[in-house]
Amino acid sequence: MAPDATPIRALLVDDEPLARERLHELLEDAPTVTVVGAAEDGLEAVEAIRERAPDLVFLDVQMPGKNGIDVIEEIGTGAMPVTVFVTAYDQYAIQAFDLAAVDYLLKPFDDERFEQALRRAREQIANQADEAVSERLLHLLQERDPSLLNEERSKEKQSHDEPYLQRIAVQGRGKARIVPVDDLTHITADGSYAELHTGEDTYVIRERMKTLAARLDPDTFVRVHRSAIVRLDEIEMILRGGGGNYAVRLKGGTRVSVSRSRVDELQDRLGVDVLQRNDADNP
Repeated sequence: MAPDATPIRALLVDDEPLARERLHELLEDAPTVTVVGAAEDGLEAVEAIRERAPDLVFLDVQMPGKNGIDVIEEIGTGAMPVTVFVTAYDQYAIQAFDLAAVDYLLKPFDDERFEQALRRAREQIANQADEAVSERLLHLLQERDPSLLNEERSKEKQSHDEPYLQRIAVQGRGKARIVPVDDLTHITADGSYAELHTGEDTYVIRERMKTLAARLDPDTFVRVHRSAIVRLDEIEMILRGGGGNYAVRLKGGTRVSVSRSRVDELQDRLGVDVLQRNDADNP
């Protein structure tokens, strides 16, 4: 669904009546947005979020009782609707993003800045709706093929009888793609996400490296770093650079860092010694 077509239920939270009125007026002209309520302080905000389940909250930072940050902490970042902080103090901006606010409006803000924040919020809400569709698709796919790895899988323990992964389901906007494990050259970590590299494409899933390493065939893949798994037959060379740093070069030319603690195991698996390299040779 296009962001502009996604119905949005908005809640306004601000202890200043004029500020609530201005937000309400701006949202009246916004297509598909319905204001479902307003709150004057943090206590009312928590109650309204729980009772009315809005999709979007414009949340003042400085309020009596509970401030905006207190509201998010009580509701929980995982349960909070998409949030735009409204504040007169820009030192709260960084903290706002740390608490998963999609944007912040610094008072006084103009119509253009408001439209920008609303556009970002629409995109976030639309993405969540698409992810919900993808979740249902992945669930159906897994029912048909239990060997698929759901990217939201939280279990890290593997039964000895559980087969190694053959395919990985990658969720996208309203669709799910199946990536064969045989196509993977390596996997790298990016925060709480894993990037699946096939040589031509990169796919992102929300999964821990520990879980992936346990589900992949150890005869085919090796974990060379806490943030990297490599296909053994893709390794062209083990490299040692200055300072005792190690890496592997893959057939496609990609370099992947290797932890010092994993070098010996990697050499044993490959049956080779580390190549001595001069700093001048380092790419």
